[in-house]
Amino acid sequence: MREIVLDTETTGLDPLRGDRLVEIGCIEIFNRMPTGQVFHRYINPERDMPAEAFAVHGLSTEFLATKPLFHEIVEEFLTFIGDAPLVIHNASFDVGFINAELDRVRWAPIPRERLVDTLLLARRKHPGVSNRLDDLCSRYAIDNSRRTKHGALLDAELLAEVYVDLVGARQSQLILTQESAEIRVGTSTDMPRRQRDVPLAPRISEAEREAHRAFIATLGDKPLWTDFLPGT
Repeated sequence: MREIVLDTETTGLDPLRGDRLVEIGCIEIFNRMPTGQVFHRYINPERDMPAEAFAVHGLSTEFLATKPLFHEIVEEFLTFIGDAPLVIHNASFDVGFINAELDRVRWAPIPRERLVDTLLLARRKHPGVSNRLDDLCSRYAIDNSRRTKHGALLDAELLAEVYVDLVGARQSQLILTQESAEIRVGTSTDMPRRQRDVPLAPRISEAEREAHRAFIATLGDKPLWTDFLPGT
């Protein structure tokens, strides 16, 4: 199943009070595994950057002034996410900003039924404790040392790893990998090897067998090959 892990950065906390989107980062995953396909854009918010927001993500007014406007990247963004479920931490925040931008350019909003909110998942799985992204990375031993500031693409990459642990997919992948390895080396005790009802006809003639036995006899008293010869 194709899913998109998504994160944003903004100029503030409320799109209804003039705050705008400044960065979108998306990671494509398929069957809970990253495919390597990403979407990442900085966006000119057409306004100044408050000091509080700059302290969070470090994106300045000057840096963003040269970036495209939202209407210039909207089609590429919507094409990338397609109709896949969107995996977002605190989804109402990010989608609230995205839908506000979509409304400005007269595009349909993203419906809530597409959202997989990892904050809600984490609260159900770990009630009564903090479930910020950094907390979840620590809980699941995910290296977030590069996260000195918030960044949409980096946060989406970290969230993709967290999501796999939240839904138990990493454990399932490890079990499947272990079972596959056991089957390959013939050590699985749960899955007996299948046997043919009727054995295949031998492809080696009796004369060839006798010639091979004669050759083995020249190798000494206890050659290893005798272990594989019936009747020896």
